[in-house]
Amino acid sequence: MPDGHRAGARPEVVCLCGSMRFVAEIRATTWELTLAGVVVLAPSEVGVEGESISDEQKAVLDAVQRHRIDLADRVVVVNPGGYVGESTTREIAYARAGGTPVSFTHAL
Repeated sequence: MPDGHRAGARPEVVCLCGSMRFVAEIRATTWELTLAGVVVLAPSEVGVEGESISDEQKAVLDAVQRHRIDLADRVVVVNPGGYVGESTTREIAYARAGGTPVSFTHAL
């Protein structure tokens, strides 16, 4: 069995947070955790490159991400170079307020 997974046991559920500027790093972290037997809830890759999303769409995406955090056993922030933007900062605060542990891929 892969690390972190025992037959019959519920696998750990991890929610990834981070800026979509790091989509490649989020994909790599998703792959690494999945191969370790973790269920990964990752942000949706949305929109068309060069197009912005509306305020209403952003509100929906933010709400969906909060629901992912609610479902997770822990949050992993993908933050190359230690970067954490405004949306991710809000997600970290939300997770911590709900008692969900938060860790980072890179030191702050």
